[in-house]
Amino acid sequence: MVAPAHAERVRHVVEPAVVAEGLVLEDVTVRKAGSRSVVEVVLDITEDDEGGLDLDRVAQATRAVSDALDAADVIVGEYTLDVMSPGVDRALTERRHFTHAVGHLVTVALSDGGSLAGRLTEVDRSDDAIVVVPVTPGLKGRKPVVGEPVRVPLSDVRHAHVEVDLSGIGPVDDDDSAGHDAAAGKES
Repeated sequence: MVAPAHAERVRHVVEPAVVAEGLVLEDVTVRKAGSRSVVEVVLDITEDDEGGLDLDRVAQATRAVSDALDAADVIVGEYTLDVMSPGVDRALTERRHFTHAVGHLVTVALSDGGSLAGRLTEVDRSDDAIVVVPVTPGLKGRKPVVGEPVRVPLSDVRHAHVEVDLSGIGPVDDDDSAGHDAAAGKES
C-alpha cells in the first residue's frame, strides 16, 4: 500500500475534475502492483441527481480524472487508473446514499444496539431522518408481514446497507397500484 498522504494528494488533484462532471468523489486509494501504481477512484452521484452512474458518465469522468492526473504529474512512473461506482454492497453512511436507496430493502444497525430491516420508503431532509417499513419474511410460502413505518434519525444509524432483493419484486415504483404498494410496504 502506498502512503495515505499520497492518496490525499491524488484526491486533491482529481476532486475538482470529478465535481466538474457533476459527480461526487467517494474514495481514492493508491497502491503498488509490482513496478506500477494502481489508482482507484470511486465515484457517486449527487443527492439530487435523478440519473444514474452509467458507463457513459463513468467513461467521461475517467477521461477527466486521467487528464487531471497527467497534468499534475502526482503519480511517479506508470500507473493504472480504475474508476468505478461504489457497488450495491457499499455501506449507507450519508444522507445521499439513503436517498438513492429509497424503495429498496435495507438493514439498519442502530446506535442503541438494535436493528431494523425493511423497505426504505423516505428520507426526510427537514430533520435528517429515514423511514423504514419493517418487512418480516413469511414462512413456508406465506406472504411477508409488513409493519408500521419506523422513523429513524440519521444520527441514530450506526451503519446500514441495501439488501439484495431476490423476491422478484424489486424497488417500489410510484406507478404501482395502491394494493401492491401496501403489500410492498409503501404508503399510498
